[in-house]
Amino acid sequence: MSFEIFLMAAPGLEAVLADEARAAGFEGLTTLPGGVTFTGDWPDVWRANLTLRGTGRVLARIGEFRAFHLAQLDKRARKFPWGNVLRPDVPVRVEVATNRKSKIYHAGAAQQRIETALIEELGVKIAADAPVTVKARIDDNLVVLSVDTSGEGLHKRGHKVAVGKAPLRETMAAMFLKQSGFSGQEPVLDPMCGSGTFVIEAAEIAAGLLPGRSRDFAFQKLATFDAQAWSSMSGVASSPKPTALRFHGSDRDAGAFTAARANAERAGVGELVDFRKCPISDIQPPEGPAGLVIVNPPYGIRIGNKKPLYGLHGALGASLKSRFRGWRVAIVTSEASLAQATGLPFESPGPQVAHGGLRVTLFQTKPLP
Repeated sequence: MSFEIFLMAAPGLEAVLADEARAAGFEGLTTLPGGVTFTGDWPDVWRANLTLRGTGRVLARIGEFRAFHLAQLDKRARKFPWGNVLRPDVPVRVEVATNRKSKIYHAGAAQQRIETALIEELGVKIAADAPVTVKARIDDNLVVLSVDTSGEGLHKRGHKVAVGKAPLRETMAAMFLKQSGFSGQEPVLDPMCGSGTFVIEAAEIAAGLLPGRSRDFAFQKLATFDAQAWSSMSGVASSPKPTALRFHGSDRDAGAFTAARANAERAGVGELVDFRKCPISDIQPPEGPAGLVIVNPPYGIRIGNKKPLYGLHGALGASLKSRFRGWRVAIVTSEASLAQATGLPFESPGPQVAHGGLRVTLFQTKPLP
């Protein structure tokens, strides 16, 4: 049985996610606002959750029906074969979204009808903290039902405890690395590493570690789950492959790099990374081949007073231009003027990406002369 699978992406990174999914062997991909869709089956759902670094959630469309009023919604929700996907012993949460094109416009009333159908027809318990979420979207009188197969957002890899004040989600960091041309074949340095997200993601990619290896997923609580097949799938690449590369992070905040080192150890890449306390003005390229400098410096509402940021970016640019010959540079920022303050020769910026209420952009250079 095949069905539509939706890979959620941060708005602006859909095309990058599609590239990752295509490289992972998923076929028939269609890029939409907010994500990527393709047709597959349950093992595809499991593999997407386990292996894709850029998707925030994996939704499985489990069915649809027309409903022009609440009584019709109630009747058809009761007839829906919930037991094909859901287990009576696993609590469920229901989320409903409606739009003006539908005659059913009250999301709360629609949610109540679906919850009642689940309780009375399947015998399932409804709970706000349930491990499984059913999502219903009512669009032009069509009720589309999906189940969130991920559970917690996929940026939660399962090994990071400490995070910085303005963390970049692992999923977004992975997509910015990919957008920067990183494939695990070169060193990476982040001179404002915070909790180490860029550095740890890069080390995991180089070591061939699967992003979902350390966590559980909502699909393990569904009636469609095959524990034996999953065990075979998830047992692949659970230990790092040898690599001579090293990945480097520095920060002027000693607490930040201490937390980053602990996060790397939990991720199983402690031997591949190096974190140290170092101001921007003192950064040096590590020994070995040139690679990628990627950084998510302070910007926008994260700071308030922006004037000091121009000096910070200028100092960053000066250090990179004087010492990092042959290295490519990628900077994430919400303001082009801050990127320009580095004095670095950036190419045309990438698409705007939604992040924490802002729109950020990745600015990249070719290898520095």
